[in-house]
Amino acid sequence: MRVLLKILTTPVVLALTLFVWFCSAILYCSAFVFGLAGTLIGILALLVLFSGHLANALILAVIAFLVSPVGIPTAATWLLGKMQDLRYVIQSI
Repeated sequence: MRVLLKILTTPVVLALTLFVWFCSAILYCSAFVFGLAGTLIGILALLVLFSGHLANALILAVIAFLVSPVGIPTAATWLLGKMQDLRYVIQSI
């Protein structure tokens, strides 16, 4: 019975493995782009702040934080780790 379950879950494990590898590659390649975009938007936020528009500067600072490696890429890495954990759980059945 256990062998039959392993045979049935093999396509799911394979799909999850390929998905995690693909997403890891995309995340790795986009790290430089996100870092550069976060830096540029952060500098723009400072320039807008010095020009006297506090609300616009805060909006740009929040966008810079989300684009920086601490924001959305960290959430994507966390989600990718959970997908990897799911694959290991299915594999251990």
